[in-house]
Parts: sequence; C-alpha cells; structure tokens
Amino acid sequence: MRTYRELFGAPEFTPLFLASAGQVAAQTVSGLALGTLVFTATGSPLMSGLAMFGPALGQVAGAMTLLSAADRLPPRAALAGLALLAGLGTAVLAMPGLPVWAILAVVLCQGVIAALGGGVRYGLLNELLTAEGYLLGRSTLNMASGVMQIGGFAIGGGLVNALSPRGTLLAGAALYALTAAVAALGLTGRRPRAAGRPSPAQTWRNNALLWSDGPRRRVYLALWLPNGLIVGCESLFIPYAPEHAGLLFACAAAGMLAGDTLAGRFVPSAWRLRLVVPLHLLLATPYLIFVLSPAAPVAAAAVTIAAVGYAATLLLQERLMALTPTELSGHALGLHSSGMITMQGLAAVLAGALAEYLTPATAMGVLAVASAVVTLALGIPGGAARPRVRGRSRL
Repeated sequence: MRTYRELFGAPEFTPLFLASAGQVAAQTVSGLALGTLVFTATGSPLMSGLAMFGPALGQVAGAMTLLSAADRLPPRAALAGLALLAGLGTAVLAMPGLPVWAILAVVLCQGVIAALGGGVRYGLLNELLTAEGYLLGRSTLNMASGVMQIGGFAIGGGLVNALSPRGTLLAGAALYALTAAVAALGLTGRRPRAAGRPSPAQTWRNNALLWSDGPRRRVYLALWLPNGLIVGCESLFIPYAPEHAGLLFACAAAGMLAGDTLAGRFVPSAWRLRLVVPLHLLLATPYLIFVLSPAAPVAAAAVTIAAVGYAATLLLQERLMALTPTELSGHALGLHSSGMITMQGLAAVLAGALAEYLTPATAMGVLAVASAVVTLALGIPGGAARPRVRGRSRL
C-alpha cells in the first residue's frame, strides 16, 4: 500500500481518519483557549504550561491502570465514549469562576482517560491496514493532525479574540461531540483484539513485558525523550510572545506536517532508521537561536524548520510495530502515546519552572541542548525485528 487512493479505499480508514482529525482539532482549540485563560488570570508561565499540557501528566496514571483495555474493548464504542467524556470535561472547564486548582484537576482527569484513546485508535489502525500500509496510514493521520493544529491554532486564536477563552472552550466541547458522532456512525462494530478482562494488574503485566525487551525499550526512550523536551520549548510560546503564540504553534504544526509527508511517502525503508538521529538533532538545534530572543519572523522560521524533525517519531513507530506481537499492538501504541505525552507534560512543567527563574528564551535554549544530548546518547535504536504474531492474546 503506497498510494493515498489505496489507503482511503481500505474499509473504515476514512471514518477513523475523520474522527482522529476531529479529536486533534478539539484538543488544539481547547488547549489554546485554556492556556490563554490561565495565563491571563495568573501571569505565570508555569500555570499556563500546566493548563495546556497538564493532560499529559494524567496519562501516567492512565498508562499504569487502563492500557490493558486498549485491546480488550470494542473500538467503536471506546472511541465514541472517550470523545464524549473529553467534551464533557471541556464544557466543565468553560464554567465561570472555576478556580485554577479545579481547572488543573479536570485537566488531569482528562489526561487519565485520554491515555486509553491513543491505544484504541492506533491499535485499530494497525488492525485495519496491512503491515506495509501502517507507515503510510500513520503518516496520513499525522498529516491530518498537522493540518488540524495549523487550522486549530489559527481559528482558536480568532475565537479567543471574538468569543473569549470560555466561549472557545465551548466550541471545543462541540467539536468533541461531533467526533464522537463520526466514530459511532462511521465505524463498524468489531470484536476486541485480545481476550480477557482489562484490569490494572493486566496493564502492569503487559507494560512489564513490553519494557523487558532491550531493543523495544530503546525505541520507547527515543520516542519519548528528544521530542518531549522540545514540546517543553513549545509550551513557552505564550509567555515568550503572547501576541504571536498562535503563529508559532501554527508554524510548528506546519513543519511537522511537512516532515511527516516526506517521511511517509518518500523515504525508502533502507534509510528510515538512519534518519532518526539527524531528524532528532534537526528538531533541537534551531531552538538554540531563542537564547538571542529573535523577532517573530526569525522565531517562526526556526520553529518551522525544527518541527520537520518530528518525522523521527513516525519512523520509530514503524520500528516499534516490527518489534511487537500484533495482539499487543494497541497496548504497545498506547504505551508509546501515553509515555510520549507524559514526557511532554513533564517537560512543560520543567520549562515553566526554568522560565520562572531564567527567561522563556533561555529556558528554550537549555531544553534544546538537553534534547540534542539525549539524542546522541541513545543513538539509533537497533535489534532484529520479531515476527508479528496474529491471534488472540492470553496476556
């Protein structure tokens, strides 16, 4: 499967694509509105970063307790239900007079629930497509994510000015409801990929099994650490340049879109692992210019170029699937997604703390150096791929 015609001709890919795009649009619009609301109320880069990236911290709890359900729930019902819960939480965040501690509590609860969503969504993608089509399919979902982020940040910024942050949050809640409808009406009922009842104990066992393999463990670390630290840089866009934050977020999404398009369509298989380290270094090094506090056009160019490096994540996801039995694909992808988002949240907290004592610009430079050092230390994840076992898991 090498063409988009073949990809969108695959049964159920189109509704999954639309539901995924709607989810990203809702998250983007809501996140920008919430970050703006909290920064306006507190003036704190740390609180603003927590508001925008706080759901990532909640994914730690979700990854430790809920992930075994990713392969043990009917995908259609799970995706529709999770979108409805996200919409309900976003509507609660729009309530006037809600204190900051309550906002952060709701955001953390959303993160716990969202930990399951990535595993269900990408496990279903892996089930719908052949092994050869997974890279193109995931690339296409990432491209849609980039487009939705570009549009979401642009539209979200306009809505914040036109409706207020709370009005924009209600618009985000409506988008979540629309996403739930697309999943419920567009996907067909499928049996869970694995047998057994989900439980925290089962989640722990599966996590331990996935983490016990050395090559797979290195892939996870490469998926989580370098880009997580750069998302910490992005979490400082609002305090760095409040009037241009929407532009910088949109540029990051545009660069990611370009990188995923190139990696998904044009990079030959023999080059994929070799490009991981150069792409991760590309992701980090342009942020070093922020220590000079560049003007908005230079900052936007640096952010766009850097974000092309996010394509390394796409290449590593294919490697992860090659090292993982099919009956654990949803759990493995959920662990990747939750770990990556958790790292992004931790990096956002670290970035906010650094910006409190340094400046947002200097904190960006520090995180960029840390990302490059981690990349060079990890190198290229290796190891031979294992056969992808079909069937129902007893784990």
